[in-house]
Amino acid sequence: MKLKTTLLATGATLVAAAALAQGNMADSMTVVSWGGAYQNSQVKAYIEPYVANNPGLNVITDESSAEAVTKLRAMSEAGNITWDLVDVTAADGLRLCDEGLALEIDPDTMLAAAPDGTPASEDFGNTLVGDCFIPQIVFSTTFGYRTDLLSEAPSNICDIFDTAKFPGKRSLEKRPIGNMEWALICDGVAIEDVYETLETQEGVDRALAKLGTIKDETIWWSAGAETPQLLADGEVVMGSTYNGRLFSAIVEQNQPIGMLWDWQMFDLDGWIIPAGLPEDRLARALDFVKFATDTQRLADQAAYISYGPARASSAPLVGKHAELGVDMAPHMPTDPANAVNTFLFNFEWWASYRDDLDAQFQAWLLQ
Repeated sequence: MKLKTTLLATGATLVAAAALAQGNMADSMTVVSWGGAYQNSQVKAYIEPYVANNPGLNVITDESSAEAVTKLRAMSEAGNITWDLVDVTAADGLRLCDEGLALEIDPDTMLAAAPDGTPASEDFGNTLVGDCFIPQIVFSTTFGYRTDLLSEAPSNICDIFDTAKFPGKRSLEKRPIGNMEWALICDGVAIEDVYETLETQEGVDRALAKLGTIKDETIWWSAGAETPQLLADGEVVMGSTYNGRLFSAIVEQNQPIGMLWDWQMFDLDGWIIPAGLPEDRLARALDFVKFATDTQRLADQAAYISYGPARASSAPLVGKHAELGVDMAPHMPTDPANAVNTFLFNFEWWASYRDDLDAQFQAWLLQ
């Protein structure tokens, strides 16, 4: 696989280099992400500076990343790829790569080295998962709760399942990822045995049964912005979402919301370039992604949202919020005070089992 990856990556780089030499880069680009505070951080840190350096470029932003796998499959079947760069989780990046829907990359020829010359492959380190995934951030899915609607603050992930002590509606994501792991942890499964348990039908049934204890008290969300809004409106007393969404609600909007970091689920997010782009669009996507994932740009993104940069060289550059002046380091999921109990999301496992568990989970929701 490595030889194949290097050959394909070199070919793509040569295509891009030829297009650049001829001034033949597309004058428009469609960038797909998740919307909300996260996509705004990308616009501020990556897109606006890049457009300033490339006058006349039209960047179209799309908020369809939650449907990236399904939509790219459909585009490929139709022979009409309309996206140029797509932000995905690492697990979805692996799936798209395995299906031949994402371009294989060579980080040391396609991505910028660190300022001290450290190759990108070393600077990104173990955040480089798979052959197609270009990392941006370390984030976590965790829980927020209304500080004024609960008699006491939840302190343990399993408080989510305690409706007697913490009455009120919850919000959980409308997919199995995260929910299944938390359900098994709170049903007594040891952390190291969670994925082995989920490989059995008995384990799947056990997780769904645990989730069933709060199913009637749960509002199911599809977009990361929904839980902060549900919390702000008082429709739920606690709910899961991405830590950056909660940071925005708490620090930027001053909502009466607290953070529950216990067993937060660490994950990676990054770019994939769809396979089969025309030469000029590929050249533009490669040029942009090299800029957008350099050391300074990843640090710049952390000035707008509380996600940790995926490059080691970016971490020392993380400072204060660009607009509020708040020190960002204590709000990162990787901060020692927040990372006492963390669950490392298994990208490879979910890439293998996602389709089957998605089907079972959606069928369970309809019961």
